[in-house]
Amino acid sequence: MDATASRQRLAEARVGSLATVDTQGRPHLVPITFALHGNTIFFAVDHKPKRTTALRRLRNIAANPAVCVLVDHYSDDWETLWWVRADGSARVLTAGADADQALDLLAARYPQYRATRPSGPVVAIAIERISGWSAGENPGC
Repeated sequence: MDATASRQRLAEARVGSLATVDTQGRPHLVPITFALHGNTIFFAVDHKPKRTTALRRLRNIAANPAVCVLVDHYSDDWETLWWVRADGSARVLTAGADADQALDLLAARYPQYRATRPSGPVVAIAIERISGWSAGENPGC
């Protein structure tokens, strides 16, 4: 899948998986809702119940900002399978215009965020590499 198609599928996906790594090199994977704006993926820690507000994903980003976001489509019709991977560098945004813009983008995309705006930290991921694969574009796979 070329970069244009990969970016389009990333932009249209409703949920993805965020991969971070802790200081010992152990991977940590969590689902995220997100918004893509230009070359940046934004997500926020929202109001859904969590065991703690000291989330591992945020600690991992502080220790190692290299992250990966994966979106994919599965079907029993394997001719329609695809995935897109965005590798990048994450940073937690402090309150201010950048964080407000990210929250506006998320609220425009998810009605739940319009009803209850996320109050937790906002993360921006600068995409450094995007790649993808689609069974429909790879005959014989």
